[in-house]
Amino acid sequence: MLDGFAHEGLADVWTPVAMSREVGRRPYGLTVAGERIVLFRDARGTISALRDRCPHRGVKLSLGKVNEDGCLECPFHGWRFASDGACTHIPLNPMPEEKRQRFAATAFPVRERGGLVWLYTHPGAEAPEEPYVPEALEQKGVHVWRYAETWNAHWTRAMENMLDAPHLPFVHRRTIGGALRRRMKPDSRMEIELEPTPTGFRTQSRMDGVEPKGFLDWLRPNGMRMNVPIPGRLMQLYMWCVPVDANHVRMFLVSARDFVRMQPLAGLVDRYNTRILREDKAVVESSHPVEVPPVSEERSVATDRATLAFRRWYLERKKRSPHEAPSDTEAVASLAI
Repeated sequence: MLDGFAHEGLADVWTPVAMSREVGRRPYGLTVAGERIVLFRDARGTISALRDRCPHRGVKLSLGKVNEDGCLECPFHGWRFASDGACTHIPLNPMPEEKRQRFAATAFPVRERGGLVWLYTHPGAEAPEEPYVPEALEQKGVHVWRYAETWNAHWTRAMENMLDAPHLPFVHRRTIGGALRRRMKPDSRMEIELEPTPTGFRTQSRMDGVEPKGFLDWLRPNGMRMNVPIPGRLMQLYMWCVPVDANHVRMFLVSARDFVRMQPLAGLVDRYNTRILREDKAVVESSHPVEVPPVSEERSVATDRATLAFRRWYLERKKRSPHEAPSDTEAVASLAI
């Protein structure tokens, strides 16, 4: 059984799970929503994904090696598995191919795009749809920088943080929230706008009637895009909150811009983005309970509109059977706060 994805509200979805540069010649093992996955490349460099568990004796396949034929070899008894999970060889036990079919490993659909490795969280040869990969990540002339680190938090707390505008003048007062903080008055009012999109929703914040310039997009289920308004330029920040287990989340930070592309200046800008990310870490890790609770168990206000929309979507999804996703109508309905 693969219950971890459903338990975390992430069954039957595409999510990035690694950066392309992390998967080299050796098998790369990782944990997603409590499920062990192994990524590996064949001789042509094509990535495949299997459950990191040999069907023979449960050993981690990521401890094995990739042979010249592109098959992944288990380190325990040398069983070999192709990219689709098919068992291609069982040493000391010659048998016809049709009999070996019952010894297959569990395979997952996987794609490598935008410098990230995307996994579909349901086993099988094909996914019903392709992952949504933001255009900027594959656009010519755009500097794309990728970074990842693990936090001691549940992915839903991290995701809500990424969709939350009111925390900017407090947590990020020395960086991206500085200008907003300087404009704040004791009686300032912030209004949160939400608009459904094919990938989730778009949210903008208006303080004291000043028209918003930038926006945040929720990229369902666990992604965020921040559009930084610079006239005539492209500047976008992306964040994907990928659950490792119930108490850890891997934060994938990606920036895309069409200026400041050369080193060493590009490196300075990229490090600044890391600084912004780490300003959030201690606050998010301190959240209790670890996972977002039902809406009624915390006190919310009007400026929580975006985070509550995500929370309602997540909690509704968890109520359903593992492979029954909310309809588009229900996803839009979650925006009504």
